[in-house]
Amino acid sequence: MTEDLTKKKCVPCEGGVIPFDISEIHKYQKKVDGWDILKNEKKIFHLYKKYEFKNFLESQIFINKVGEISENEGHHPDILFGWGYAEIKITTHAIEGLSKNDFILAAKIDQLINV
Repeated sequence: MTEDLTKKKCVPCEGGVIPFDISEIHKYQKKVDGWDILKNEKKIFHLYKKYEFKNFLESQIFINKVGEISENEGHHPDILFGWGYAEIKITTHAIEGLSKNDFILAAKIDQLINV
């Protein structure tokens, strides 16, 4: 049975947990739609996705909904947005890498578009 990440809840992470290795990352990447796995300048893995919209207001509405989901989950992405676009970057800062929480948040963000 396939795990539905949209039905899961992020659990608080204060560190002390080992980030996913590359095989675990690829396993979970298959459960989210179109998220890229990237490394930042410190070689820390994160999820990244760019969304496109018709105008600034649609981008802003989307980002506000992402903010609501993030607050409800207690897990907060880095967001960049402007006229016609929004970019989301997700990582678990406390462990400097990816965890199940990141994929749960990504799946819930995708629900906003795929509804």
